Amino acid sequence: MTNPTSTVTAPAPRAGRREWTALGVLMLPLLLVSMDVSVLYFAIPAISADLEPSGTQQLWIFDIYAFVLAGLLMTMGSLGDRIGRRRLLLIGAAAFGAASLIAAYADSAETLIAARAVLGIGGATLMPSTMALIRTMFTDPGQRAKAIGLWSGVMTGGIALGSVMSGVLVEYFWWGSVFLVNLPAMALLLVLGPVLLPESRDPAPGRFDWPSVPLSMAAVLPVIYGLKEIPSEGWHTEYVLSVTVGLLFAALFVHRQRTAADPMISPALFRGRGFAAALVLNLVCAFGMMGSAFFTTQYLQSVLGKSALEAALWALLPAVPIGMAGPVATTLVQRGVDRAYVVTAGFTVAAAGYALLALAGTDSMWLVLTACAVLASGIVMVLSQMTDLALSSAPTERAGSASALLETGTEFGGALGMAVLGSIGTALYRHGIPASAPAEARETLGGALAVATRLPGRTGDALATAAREAFTHGMQGAAIAGAVILAGAAAAATTTLRRSRVSDK
Repeated sequence: MTNPTSTVTAPAPRAGRREWTALGVLMLPLLLVSMDVSVLYFAIPAISADLEPSGTQQLWIFDIYAFVLAGLLMTMGSLGDRIGRRRLLLIGAAAFGAASLIAAYADSAETLIAARAVLGIGGATLMPSTMALIRTMFTDPGQRAKAIGLWSGVMTGGIALGSVMSGVLVEYFWWGSVFLVNLPAMALLLVLGPVLLPESRDPAPGRFDWPSVPLSMAAVLPVIYGLKEIPSEGWHTEYVLSVTVGLLFAALFVHRQRTAADPMISPALFRGRGFAAALVLNLVCAFGMMGSAFFTTQYLQSVLGKSALEAALWALLPAVPIGMAGPVATTLVQRGVDRAYVVTAGFTVAAAGYALLALAGTDSMWLVLTACAVLASGIVMVLSQMTDLALSSAPTERAGSASALLETGTEFGGALGMAVLGSIGTALYRHGIPASAPAEARETLGGALAVATRLPGRTGDALATAAREAFTHGMQGAAIAGAVILAGAAAAATTTLRRSRVSDK
């Protein structure tokens, strides 16, 4: 009597010391790229005094980095799949380092804008490459989840750390030093990367789809621009039109990917179990995170009267629980808790953070900081799981494209969160300002405080008090909306992930 044979799948090889050391090297460029999003918060006044840019140039100095990065993520992710992720990472590191040096010693606004644009190009190569290399190096699901949890923590922490480091460097050195800190890390990556990082690429990538490059940029940039301006400027025609044009180009981009012989983003990615769900829930995470940041930074400075550096330092306090959230979520899944329930719990915790924020008054610093810690911890719990789900659902040969889509979704979600919640808060703020107040005071809290300093005695004090109360009321309303949206995401996550049959993977 013969026994039936059975096929046993061999366990994925586990990463060793070399791979974990390589992960540490990968964290360096990731930290710097995320820091560069916020590193100019304190340097802008010194730059303005030295280079004397126009108002438009000052906006471009600040925004060009994020715009270029967002516009090129999909292009660079696809390019890395074709020419090799390590190769693209090292090219991007060299460009990032060179642009940092030029930016540090820029003698004109035009030079600094150009350098910041190149930094955005370099950042667009680094972000999807680091995530794709993690997918390649860590084939064991448990180890990959831990590595992605660290990736998420570094990414989130870098944004907060960038503003603090900027303030310290500008305080004791000159504004160019905020760019020079990039050089040692990029030099270390260029030295150790070829030794520690494996090369990986799609073995049969096909031709690079050049027409998709301008289409992808035309889809991303107008939407990001319009959504970014709406919270402060309102739903004016030009910004709504910008978003509409971007969405039209997005439709053309999707059509191109479906019909091209060798598309930039293969539609086959979305046949992976749970990939689409991971993209959507990741976008909601960014919505929740950036929607709150729009208010809390202004609250600490303009309502509580903290200096910019003081506000940044206080904002670091929630970093400890935030840093623990990703590993905790990963540990729960590895111990058998259904991923869908962990994600639902994360969104529920984040919604509770918004609910706490809705209780804040005009003198509630500790409540606001606690709310931020709770909110961000819940978001990071979800973020680490969705990143892992997206990468594990995508074929290894398309890891770069998958990473780029995930990061592009993060940019969209963040801009959408600021637009929606920012618009709610701004509308409530304007409703709370007396109709007799000057137009400048009705636009923003900063404008109201500036007007108040020019008014005599009690009149100015009354306007400042009314503006702070109106802003806090607007923040409360936006927080209630955020809590409702994230509670809805919590309810949807369980059904969506379990229906995808990936909740426990």
